[in-house]
Amino acid sequence: MEGNILIRKRVTIRDMIISVNHMIITLLMLFSFVSLVAKDTSGEIALPKPAIKGGVSVEEAISQRRSVRVYAKEPLSLGEVSQLVWAAQGITEPTKGKRSAPSAGAKYPLTVYLVAGNVTGLTSGVYQYLPEKHSLQRLESGDFRKELMLRTSSQSWVGAAPLSLIITAIYEKTTDKYTERGKRYVHFEVGHAAENVLLQCEALGLGSVTVGAFSDEGIQKLLKLPKNEIPMYVLPIGKKLK
Repeated sequence: MEGNILIRKRVTIRDMIISVNHMIITLLMLFSFVSLVAKDTSGEIALPKPAIKGGVSVEEAISQRRSVRVYAKEPLSLGEVSQLVWAAQGITEPTKGKRSAPSAGAKYPLTVYLVAGNVTGLTSGVYQYLPEKHSLQRLESGDFRKELMLRTSSQSWVGAAPLSLIITAIYEKTTDKYTERGKRYVHFEVGHAAENVLLQCEALGLGSVTVGAFSDEGIQKLLKLPKNEIPMYVLPIGKKLK
């Protein structure tokens, strides 16, 4: 009788140990899963370091640049995306935070967004470029190229391009210092950034065209922008047809 009680106690203790072990394993798995989900939902993608030397001179890029509205069906690479966003608004002087395009008073009112649909290593979606980290923040998952096309007067090349950059501006960041004339400075800056992208495209063998015909409100809704953040330019980008 006493032996049976001891056996039952041993079994009970053994069962308790097994249960505790299972609980620990379950908690560890749950923690790992939560960590993975948290990492995924942050949606931040580190970009490859941009190159500062290339095989095409500035003179060649200027000479060869043309508006391109028909693109090959090949995907862009994450390295190419890295170069494009860096050319638009990348940090070129880390100690002072200076960027690739000149900005009146270094106010930097511009933000670069991406609508990606066919980029190797990048999930289709809407992204914001974070210059200080040289990374992308995913805002929405899914292929939104058709929606963007509809908001740009149904220009077919916007829907067909593997990637479109959208440059927006908040006037107040510049007008707070330069008053009403600051709006003009913002327009200058958008042109600087867009031309950088176009020349970078040429150096990479890519094609692009600047698009100004679009619904401000439509793009604001697509990107979920506040009312004071105004879309200024759309640049569809893809590989040139050979």
